[in-house]
Amino acid sequence: MVAIPGSEILGSALHVISQSLLIPVIIGLLAFMIYAIVSFGGLISEYTSRIRIETKQIEKIISEFSNPGTPDNIIEIMEQNQDLPYGYRETITRIASHPEIGSKSREALARKLIEKEEARAAKSLEKTDMVTRLGPTLGLMGTLIPMGPGLAALGAGDINALAQAIIIAFDTTVVGLAAGGIAYVISKVRRRWYEEYLSNLDALCESALEVMEHGQTQTTYPVRS
Repeated sequence: MVAIPGSEILGSALHVISQSLLIPVIIGLLAFMIYAIVSFGGLISEYTSRIRIETKQIEKIISEFSNPGTPDNIIEIMEQNQDLPYGYRETITRIASHPEIGSKSREALARKLIEKEEARAAKSLEKTDMVTRLGPTLGLMGTLIPMGPGLAALGAGDINALAQAIIIAFDTTVVGLAAGGIAYVISKVRRRWYEEYLSNLDALCESALEVMEHGQTQTTYPVRS
């Protein structure tokens, strides 16, 4: 077989690069595994302290908004329902605190506040989503990198070096899959929680906006200084 000029140099460079990645890959896998375990503990803690909102409670609050249907009444209802998540009370209170602005501006404010809550939820999911995707990837890299020297050792008859390479390959695969699996479960559960949270918030905001718009057609509010 005729060697292509320069192929040996390029092959050697690739070999050096791939072997130099083994230690960073192992460190990354250990970091992912530790983060996945810590995040799982955080998930359990969040589950025990999570405020569960029933549909009937949301229905009751929406009904109370319309009686008598003033911004002050909406703020009072939010203050009375201290069992609601803080994000609900803060968002609705900020919307109802500006009865003097127009309906379009109030809708823009509500949309911005909801987007803020969505961004907070997305930020909470970013890291576990990253571990879900990168954990198995690093595990695969940790599997393939030591196999090259392991097969070379097999050709030279060094069984001990081959066994060591196989152990590293299997260990990195298991750790990568385990970290990715734990992170996937965390992201799945939290995403369901946040979707429910944002759905309830959106319903409350729409109700508050409708009540305030209806009240604005009947009352002229002075501009606050």
